[in-house]
Amino acid sequence: MKHIRNFCIIAHIDHGKSTLADRLIQACGAVTQREFRDQMLDAMDIERERGITIKSNTISLNYQGADNQEYLLNLIDTPGHVDFSHEVRRSLMACEGALIVVDASQGVEAQTVANLYLALDSDLEMLPVINKIDLPGADVDRVREEIESDLGLDPFEALPVSAKSGEGIDDLLAGIVEKLPCPQGDPDAPLKALIFDAHFDPYRGVILQCRVMSGTLKTRDAIHFMHSNRDHSVEELGYNQLKLMPRDQLSAGEVGYIIAGIKSVQDIEIGDTITCCERPAEEPIPGYQEARQVVFSSIYPMNTDQYKDLTKALDKLAINDAALTYEKDSSAALGFGFRCGFLGLLHLDVVQDRLQREFDIGLVISAPSVKYKITLRDGTTLDVDNPSNWPDPTTVESATEPYIRASILTPEEYVGPVMELCREHRSESQTMTYLSARRVEVVSEMPLGEVLFDFYGKLKTITRGYGSFDYAPIEYRTTDVVKVDILVNKEPVDTLSYLVHRDKARPRAMHYCEQLAEAIPRHQFKIPIQGVIGGTVIARSTIQPYRKDVTAKLYGGDVTRKNKLLDKQKKGKAKMKQFGQVNIPQKAFVSVLVADRSQ
Repeated sequence: MKHIRNFCIIAHIDHGKSTLADRLIQACGAVTQREFRDQMLDAMDIERERGITIKSNTISLNYQGADNQEYLLNLIDTPGHVDFSHEVRRSLMACEGALIVVDASQGVEAQTVANLYLALDSDLEMLPVINKIDLPGADVDRVREEIESDLGLDPFEALPVSAKSGEGIDDLLAGIVEKLPCPQGDPDAPLKALIFDAHFDPYRGVILQCRVMSGTLKTRDAIHFMHSNRDHSVEELGYNQLKLMPRDQLSAGEVGYIIAGIKSVQDIEIGDTITCCERPAEEPIPGYQEARQVVFSSIYPMNTDQYKDLTKALDKLAINDAALTYEKDSSAALGFGFRCGFLGLLHLDVVQDRLQREFDIGLVISAPSVKYKITLRDGTTLDVDNPSNWPDPTTVESATEPYIRASILTPEEYVGPVMELCREHRSESQTMTYLSARRVEVVSEMPLGEVLFDFYGKLKTITRGYGSFDYAPIEYRTTDVVKVDILVNKEPVDTLSYLVHRDKARPRAMHYCEQLAEAIPRHQFKIPIQGVIGGTVIARSTIQPYRKDVTAKLYGGDVTRKNKLLDKQKKGKAKMKQFGQVNIPQKAFVSVLVADRSQ
């Protein structure tokens, strides 16, 4: 156990975690130059194209130390985006140490601080790493100051490296062996193994990624899942070394994979504790938390014939992504679809992209919403995340919505615009802390629903890309939320209904009406598009009708002849308006929601 090091790489998004993992893999000789490709641990095409890590991955590396001892380094590469902090938390539970990577040009950012607190909660030893020292804008001395002031770590322990060129990688490997602790645990105690990740293989079933905390696990052992209360038999276990390397057993302190004939990721819970049926542990490993969906949206196939294809596609995605939840939904305008729960907007974007790319399905996605808690006058409570389930306003006693504590790091010259942006998004309290001479942290409590649509994009715009943003859910607070219906020709379109705070209802309703007026083609009759709360109209746009010149064939005579034809046309249009159907094209739904999200 003295020669094992379990560690993960954590950092803000785009600070070079995956590139650093690539260099460590190469330095340990785990891959030949011929087989190497960038982002070795990122398996999905979408991860490679966007340059982000969505799912954490693990690999076991053999390293020859300076003392000629063979060390086993178990590396876990984690996502950097705030939506996937649940993945980071699980990965930290499987480690004793963490590399905190900081960009030499950008310095400490919001997610770096958030991940530091997660690592402190897990009582990990931290080794700071200053990456991208080869950039022209790199300022290692300034970053050392930020590591000391913002993170509270020893700035002289920070190792400068360039993950791109490989400079400093040997010193980093030596630092991992010297400064990060070896695992603790009794191989002879009852088995306790933490499941920190899982993925689905079409031929082998679910492959579990596990860290053995105590005891020893062997093939053919009967195992028990303590949270989900299921029993299975171990078919194969071993190390992850780009390929699965089978072994006879996994002992305390080791990280590896387990195959036990499990058919779906949804049959197990990530974060669960495995123990032996013959000699079970008394209690599970503490710290288990379920993933919480915070954003909800409805997904419909653009072509209603593809509903079965969408059903199969979501089933396949959910096999690999246990955080994705979905249930059947329907719309009068768009037919059958699904109401889905996501970890955040990036998670929604990734699922949408994968459905379109991997399964070739055109999608219409409703406006994202959060979960509101409603108390009715009769004392019953409801959880509502879908506008179609909103109760009659006369029966509602009170409503609450989720709030977050947002942490924004920005250069000091942008503090004014940042605080104004927070106020626009119904911020309730703001505190400001000077972290260094030129960097300020603004902490603000605001509704989660306000962050969904345009907050992050506006923040990047007003800070010229230097602002970074992280948030954590805190509690539910009382709110004045209303349901806004969109009427097209006085008929409600259920897909376009949305829940919003009363103060923001009219601007968004105006936006919806204007976008629909542009996207819906003209008809032979006038089409009013209205945003309404209950029976009160708060916004309106009108699509003017085509006008046929019925008086063109007249060549003189009394004006009454002209008026007679115009009156006849007027009556025809009124009748047409009463019985005519407005055809809303699919692009109208897409244009409203795409424009709304980019507002």
